Amino acid sequence: MHSLIVVAHPNPDSLTHAIAQSVAQGIMAAGSEHSSELADLAAEGFDPRFTLADQALFMARAAPPADVLAEQARLDRADALVIVYPIYWWSFPALLKGWIDRVFTQGWAYEASDSGKVVKKLQRLPIHLVAVGGADEGTFARHGYAAAMKTQIDHGIFDYCGAPVRSSSLLLASDTGYPAVQLERAHEIGARVFASQR
Repeated sequence: MHSLIVVAHPNPDSLTHAIAQSVAQGIMAAGSEHSSELADLAAEGFDPRFTLADQALFMARAAPPADVLAEQARLDRADALVIVYPIYWWSFPALLKGWIDRVFTQGWAYEASDSGKVVKKLQRLPIHLVAVGGADEGTFARHGYAAAMKTQIDHGIFDYCGAPVRSSSLLLASDTGYPAVQLERAHEIGARVFASQR
């Protein structure tokens, strides 16, 4: 089975990138039948800006831009999507949010039916979210940041499209054993990506 690992961090030497690599290694270690592709949005120069062309697509007045079609094709080839990202202001970085805004389009990820009900079109694509943060777990709990992220991202984006969130992990700098423990947990996350699909 094939996974797409999307990473959104400008520095290839960052812990975020190392965690993405550990996830990939965990996927490969789980079985020779598994493969993964790393989509490094920063290195690839993905344009996160929602333009008039994107709005025309949303209004069903134009075909998807070529870069959006290419991302959707990568997702269509994947049996699972893993997103690895640093937490900026208690959410996605702008680059990753823009990727979601532009790629998870009406007609491909979801569709409004004539009755007004949303048709969820990504039910076949399990999601694994790996967020890398600097604050401690108490801060996330005390201020409701973790719950807000789950509401906004797990439910608001992926459930809206029908894509089941199989895991949603916070890897925090305050965890004992930092940074080795984060890399170990990332490997374990990778090893379990296809465990529920066998």
